Amino acid sequence: MAKVLQKYRVLDLSRVLAGPYCAQLLADQGAQVIKVENPGTGDENRVWGTRAADGITSNFHSVNRGKLGITLNLKAPAGRALLERLLVKTDIVIHSFLPESAARLGLSFSDVKVVNPEIIYCSINGYGPQGELHNKAGYDLMMQAYSGIMSTTGYPDGPPVRAGVSFIDMTTGIVAYGGVMTALVKRLQGGGGSKVTASLLETAISLLGYHAVTWLQAGQLPTKEGSGVFHLVPYQAFQCQDGYLLVGATNDLAWQRFCVALGHADLAMDARFKTNDKRLAHRSVLVGVIEGILATAPVASWLVRFDVQGVAAAPINTLDQVLVDPQVLANHMVTAVVNADGQSLPVLGVPFKLSGDHSVANNSAPQLGADTDAVLRDELQISANEIEVLRAQGVI
Repeated sequence: MAKVLQKYRVLDLSRVLAGPYCAQLLADQGAQVIKVENPGTGDENRVWGTRAADGITSNFHSVNRGKLGITLNLKAPAGRALLERLLVKTDIVIHSFLPESAARLGLSFSDVKVVNPEIIYCSINGYGPQGELHNKAGYDLMMQAYSGIMSTTGYPDGPPVRAGVSFIDMTTGIVAYGGVMTALVKRLQGGGGSKVTASLLETAISLLGYHAVTWLQAGQLPTKEGSGVFHLVPYQAFQCQDGYLLVGATNDLAWQRFCVALGHADLAMDARFKTNDKRLAHRSVLVGVIEGILATAPVASWLVRFDVQGVAAAPINTLDQVLVDPQVLANHMVTAVVNADGQSLPVLGVPFKLSGDHSVANNSAPQLGADTDAVLRDELQISANEIEVLRAQGVI
């Protein structure tokens, strides 16, 4: 099946997670993506995490499949000259340099637009393109703290707690993908090249969602609720006989069904618990009652009972459970790619599908500089002798 982006070329100058994930999504849709890294060191994500059989870390594998890998010293005039030649042939460029660093390298939007007026230029940074912190480096965990998200996470009176996944980084990659695709539609409509900006801070603030709007409109700050939420009871994790179950009643009718599933239909008639407002007022009492009941049977037994009554419930899975789960597999969220040695490596699938196409880019993340010679030869018609000179000079 022809991929929708197969005629487009992308230069990925970004590192770590957000930018590389955006570029990987483009590669999964067929774009030719060239990842550009520093000679010798490469993306720092190459040294984070457990190494796969091919020596590449799982962190790097998670966001760099489907790309050609080259090295260029962008601080060397010859390296920048080679990059400019590649930019002429590029539709989309993605980078995560701080604004001042991009300007020093001759990679500001105004610089790149001179080279290629039709280019879609995507800049990703930590704190946004404006304001006094626009040149401050930012990482996912820093942004969980700065954005206020960490103040909502954990248990009352407990210390700050990090979310277990780098969700701000990864979501920023998806946001950037959306921005790039919007800019591509604009170009197809005759609007020319565009600058797309995305940042971890702007993503994090948008993810505050109803918490932020509640404060903006009503002056009410969120409180830490552990596994639950402040506006619904019951809706949290409860310990069963052999593990934890997330279960909830999202309205008063669901609460009645919840009680039937518990085998205590009388609870629904208790004056303290008849409406959500009353349940909120008696949260601690109700949670204690439910905990005592759920502790008497295993998770699987309760799941059957809640499912029969149409009550929302889910087990608290660990990754070894969820990544072999039939529902996850049925939606092609675990797939495989092939590395340079012909080995099959399991990876995660794409979180959206076009007309049922669930395939991803075939090749795994590249070794550092694996395709430098081929790209310079095939894309820029540079001879083997010239390539060796560039390598001796530390340009590649």
